[in-house]
Amino acid sequence: MHFSLITPAPGHERDAAHDWARGAYEAHQWLWRFLPAPPGTARNFLFRRRDVDGLPRFYVVSEHAPVAPTAHWQAHTKPYAPALAAGDRLAFDLRANPVVTTRNAAGKAARHDVVMQEKTRLLKERGLPRWAEWTTPDRPTLPDLAQRSCSAWLLKRCDALGVTLDVESLRVDGYEQHRGKAGELRFSTVDFSGHLQVRDAAALRRALFGGVGHAKAFGCGLLLVRPAASGALATV
Repeated sequence: MHFSLITPAPGHERDAAHDWARGAYEAHQWLWRFLPAPPGTARNFLFRRRDVDGLPRFYVVSEHAPVAPTAHWQAHTKPYAPALAAGDRLAFDLRANPVVTTRNAAGKAARHDVVMQEKTRLLKERGLPRWAEWTTPDRPTLPDLAQRSCSAWLLKRCDALGVTLDVESLRVDGYEQHRGKAGELRFSTVDFSGHLQVRDAAALRRALFGGVGHAKAFGCGLLLVRPAASGALATV
């Protein structure tokens, strides 16, 4: 595996910005230019976008090293073989798409944003049809709902990830709903950060290579980790 940072090339920032000019729905297709593959090839990379000074930067974990398709971009790549052991304490950063899957009477599955699902549950509990009609002081704020429901979503995945979360350090930020052209909710994202302790190094390695949760084609699921004492975002 490879870990890469794709950034605009020095002196080509304006050209790179013109090249990019895309949103969440086009990012995955755009990144295929750096990782060409035969038509029909399944997604074989994870990515995370972070904007710096108005320009996009992409962290990418992939089977093959990316190659910049034009001189406007550069890819800094290194082999990715995380050295992990049970008991290691790591800081982590994750953009994810927290959803819950439900089934109707016919057995058909559907995914729901966990924050909206929690809203629905609370309204039903109080017999209210709309959020605006909950006017008492005990109504939680959207950040409170996101913190509670998204934290619960991540904590349920700790066994599969092979980690124990330090709940006191866990932060949930940047909850955002992404809508399609017709205005319908397509997916949501939230940013997690905090500290964890490794319990199962093999399970965590699978998560680092394969991602966490859904919406990976939209830049979700890439788990970034670093030694807990380190300050800069990096990989182990």
